[in-house]
Parts: sequence; structure tokens; C-alpha cells
Amino acid sequence: MDEKPERKPMRVVIKIGGSLIKGAPGLVDRLVKEFGSGSPKIPDEGDVSKLPFSILIVPGGGVFADAVREVDEKFSLGADAAHWMAILGMEEYACYLQDKSCAAAIDSISDLPVGVSVFFPYRLLRNQDPLPHTWDVTSDTIAAWVAKQSGAVLIKATDVDGIFKDGKLVREISAASCTGNWASCIDFALPEFLLKNRMECLVVNGKCLDRVIQAVYGKPVLGTLVKGNI
Repeated sequence: MDEKPERKPMRVVIKIGGSLIKGAPGLVDRLVKEFGSGSPKIPDEGDVSKLPFSILIVPGGGVFADAVREVDEKFSLGADAAHWMAILGMEEYACYLQDKSCAAAIDSISDLPVGVSVFFPYRLLRNQDPLPHTWDVTSDTIAAWVAKQSGAVLIKATDVDGIFKDGKLVREISAASCTGNWASCIDFALPEFLLKNRMECLVVNGKCLDRVIQAVYGKPVLGTLVKGNI
């Protein structure tokens, strides 16, 4: 009897912003409940929406990176020191997420496990050093780089519904247009990175847990799709 072909997991990177720090563990646990972690759920045959998923949580910097900014403002850190200290801030947020949730932890993206994992970024970024050392590059662009390297879809979960202009939510926008009179929740370097690598980033409200789940499945949700591939 022929063996059934192995179904490759869908890869998704979810950047969880520091603005969600209070509710972030609940979001991670909701993702684990849906997709597993360590011992992933085995999807039923015939249901495309239940294909296995490899979901990598990239932590923001949040209050930990804010502390580095304050030190930088007070003591004028060099660009290299500020960069690595801010990434260590992401590492601290990752520790927080792992401590407060049921997700597994990884520090490599060479072979993403099935289910939900929290990414500890310092070791990989220190070894490869792929991005400029500037405050324009934050965890948003780092998450985009991780998604590019791992061939994953990119979702940014934050504390607002998306990008606004004149008080109205913009459902879709070219990355090239993310300047000027926009109430933007993405970092300054992300649009250029998306354009250069012809990528997309879906911005969703991480306080709406089911909305994030539906976004992982690729279903239409309220949010802003930032398009770098047009």
C-alpha cells in the first residue's frame, strides 16, 4: 500500500508587539490550543484549513527595548551597543512569553517545528548580523527578515486594527505609500524591506484572538495588508 505524501506545514511568522504585553501570553496560548506546540495537533484529512502549521512568534521589544532607548538618550550609546541591547530586549520579551504561556522555545530558524514556538533571536542575529544598526530597524523588520529567511507568511499583531489615514482604517496599502499623513504602527525600515524583498505584511489587532487565528488560516480579517510586491 502506497504511503500518503507528507503534508508540509504552512509557515507563519507572527510578530507580537510590546504593546500587547499584558494580553500576549493569552494570545500565544490561544495559538497553542489551535495549532499545538511541541506535540502538535494532527489535522484531519481532507480539510485544507487544518493543514499542519509551523508558527514562529517573534517578540517585540516593548518595555525592555524602551529601557534601552532611555539609556541611549541619557548616555549616548554607540549604534552597535544600542542595536544589540535592544535585541536582548526582544530576548527578554521572549523569556516573558515562554514563562507565561505553553509555547516551546527555539533560537534557530533552520528547521521550524510544527506547532507554535517562541523565537529567541539574539544568537542567530548576532551570528549573521543581517540588518543595519539603527533605531529605524526594530522588531518589525527583524520579524520580516525571519519570515524571508524561513519562507513564511508575515503577520504583525499589535494593539490597533491596522494603519489609519484621516481616522479611517486602510485595508490595503502599498509599502511605498507608507509615508506622510498616516497613523502607522510599523517601523520606519519595514516598508523598504518589504519592497526590496517583494513581501507582504498583514497588520491585525492582537487583542482580538480569533482574528489572529483566522489570519493564520489565510482568511479575510479586519486589518491592513501592507504590500511590497506590487
